[in-house]
Amino acid sequence: MTEQELYQVWLEHATEDPDLQDELKKIAGDEVAIRDRFYRDLEFGTGGLRGVLGAGTNRMNIYTVRRATQGLANYVKAEFPTPSVAISYDSRIKSDVFAKTAAEVLAANGIHVYIYTELMPTPMLSYAVRAQKCSAGIMVTASHNPAKYNGYKVYGSDGCQMTIEAADAVLAQINALDIFDDVLCTDFNQAMTEGMISYTPQSVIDAYYEEVLKQSLNPEVCASSGLKIVYTPLNGTGNKPVRHILSAIGIQDVTVVSEQENPDGNFTTCPYPNPEIREALECGLKLCREVKPDLLLATDPDADRVGIAVPDGDDYALFTGNEVGALLLDYICQQRVEKGLMPKNPVTVKTIVTTDIVDAIAKAYGVEVIEVLTGFKFIGEQIGFLEAKGEENRYLFGFEESYGYLAGTYVRDKDAVVASMLICEMAAYYRAKGISMIEARKQMYEKYGVYVHSQQSFTFEGESGMIQMQKIMADLRENHPIEIGGLKVCRFDDYQEGVSKNILTGETGAITLPKSNVLAFQLELGAKVVIRPSGTEPKIKAYYTTKADTQEAATVQQKTLNKAFSAMILSE
Repeated sequence: MTEQELYQVWLEHATEDPDLQDELKKIAGDEVAIRDRFYRDLEFGTGGLRGVLGAGTNRMNIYTVRRATQGLANYVKAEFPTPSVAISYDSRIKSDVFAKTAAEVLAANGIHVYIYTELMPTPMLSYAVRAQKCSAGIMVTASHNPAKYNGYKVYGSDGCQMTIEAADAVLAQINALDIFDDVLCTDFNQAMTEGMISYTPQSVIDAYYEEVLKQSLNPEVCASSGLKIVYTPLNGTGNKPVRHILSAIGIQDVTVVSEQENPDGNFTTCPYPNPEIREALECGLKLCREVKPDLLLATDPDADRVGIAVPDGDDYALFTGNEVGALLLDYICQQRVEKGLMPKNPVTVKTIVTTDIVDAIAKAYGVEVIEVLTGFKFIGEQIGFLEAKGEENRYLFGFEESYGYLAGTYVRDKDAVVASMLICEMAAYYRAKGISMIEARKQMYEKYGVYVHSQQSFTFEGESGMIQMQKIMADLRENHPIEIGGLKVCRFDDYQEGVSKNILTGETGAITLPKSNVLAFQLELGAKVVIRPSGTEPKIKAYYTTKADTQEAATVQQKTLNKAFSAMILSE
């Protein structure tokens, strides 16, 4: 069907949501608006669905959610004799509606649903899948995207986001469905009465908290430290769980940013509710200047990422995800060795765009580093591999540069609740020794070398943007640069082709990771550039690494690298 024909079908059939009908009527005769909403189906991949809220096949709405859920229902019914699915949702616009919509489709297909009584973080969905022995899980969230977005993450029975193979199988089921005619649906309340939908019990929540607390290495240090915290959940799901855990470890002096305390899908005080972005933390930083805490914590709407700021002279400095992750890894290793808790053959896991200082830290403690593709599901997958061998206790810590961290194997996704606890514990530990977080970072760099990282996103909206993104990646793959910012390219890694090429010798080797549209340029002096299209946003992301003896030298080099590569991308 053409976009115009699809528009007419939706105008006739998409009648259950008055918001969608209003939108469809407003765009009557607007070919550009109609095309943007109907030129493709919202893409379903290992990250599930994510898109702008609204009417059409290329939007997040009850109909695209129903179709995806029917595809998932068909898949789990074929794979499991008595399937069940856990569901959670965040504070975004219509998240609760989409969660109940998914539950109605699953129940209509004879699949038992466990849904939380209120919004809960992504890691608590991962936990609920495993704790309730579910076949799959659904988390309704668009993570840290702007308010106009929502999404739908799908998890396997292992509590990880779906693998590539499973996602492809679900996609095949979805593609075979008519969005209006082939979807089964029932009433939520009726399904509750019939026992097909039930609420996840408090015992599961309590068990999750117990697992988080088990990851503490110095449980006594926080209560006596006098640590003072400012916390913002950025109007998301972290408010209750994070505050519960901080209270449990003895941190009582917690001031919550009032404007961002309660759930609000409009994110009026932070248009981009992403703790990676300084703008999102401005309300918290303003409060810090009044309250003078030891630490600012900020969790994103689905509470799987956490960012921090710490006192630095008269103001507060933001730490990057790489810095926090490296500090936590060093702290965990140091404390495990000191307390005799280091397992035999310990393992840490990081993504290919995460800081290489991990290698230096791991070497100092005899820890094996496993490197995986971008996406925390691949870190969770490694935990599963260890578990299958009865060796999950080898796993110490995993993290990615985008502020996602996990200690422990009780969930298979990044967890801002446990990360918040460990960050506070680490800060309290150093405070007791008279060491500030700024000083702790300085000592880390003195010991392992100074690494500076930055990330840059290039946005390409709409159909033309998607074509442009594909062209840029193809051009870089076929005609890759031999130098960037005055630094020679020493190695070129193409993760889609699975080939690593030594530019200096001409030798090639195989990359054993799954195929992914990622390119990496290893440069002189330990510098690196990695580029990939986002799997959830209309963006190409570039990751820059520089290494030097001093922060100043590494920063200057990083800015040169950033400027040169940016010019290269924008000239394509």
